[in-house]
This record gives sequence, structure tokens and C-alpha cells, in this order.
Amino acid sequence: MRSVSFWPAVVFTLHFFVTALAWVAPFLFSWQILVPVYLAVLLQFAVFGRCLMNEGHNMDEADDATFYSHLFEKMGFRPNRSRLKFYVRKVFYPVLAAVALIWQLGLGNVPLLF
Repeated sequence: MRSVSFWPAVVFTLHFFVTALAWVAPFLFSWQILVPVYLAVLLQFAVFGRCLMNEGHNMDEADDATFYSHLFEKMGFRPNRSRLKFYVRKVFYPVLAAVALIWQLGLGNVPLLF
């Protein structure tokens, strides 16, 4: 009987959850938590040049592949990988940090969780 490793599936599921959470986090968590977290993600890209979670579920980042491009391609879409990578690695997290700051500080909304 062939042994099946569930670790890549677990890491993929965790990665998907973290990615989805990043989209709604400005409404759930305090900007004081989010800004450092988003900076840590950007620092990861700057220092390592890749997402460290991709390795955990055996996702190759060749040809500008990202977790987002992987998900889109699984759904049948063919995004421009290099453009998507630019937005994910350079634009997305600063925009989310700005959304958190505007939503919480600018508009006076309190995060739903903490």
C-alpha cells in the first residue's frame, strides 16, 4: 500500500485560510496588529524572494507562479503571472494596511474581533 502524506494538503489548506483571512483582516483585527503582520509578509518577499508557505505544499514558484496564480489556474483562469505576482508581492499588502488604517482610524470603526 502506498503511503500518502497529508502534510502538503494541510499546508495548502492553511495557506488558503491565511490568504483569505488577509482579505477580511482589516475589518476583524486592529491595525496595530495588522500593519506589523503585513510588513512581515512584505519582508518575507524582500528577503527570501518567495512565499515560505509555498514550499510546504510543494508549489513551485517558477515562471512567476504565486499562490494566487495557482488558485486561479485551478479554477480555469489564466492570469498574467508576472503582473499578478507584482500586485501580490508589492501592492496588495500595503493596500490592505491602508484599508485597515482608513477603516479604523479614518472612519472610526472598531475591529470586529480585536
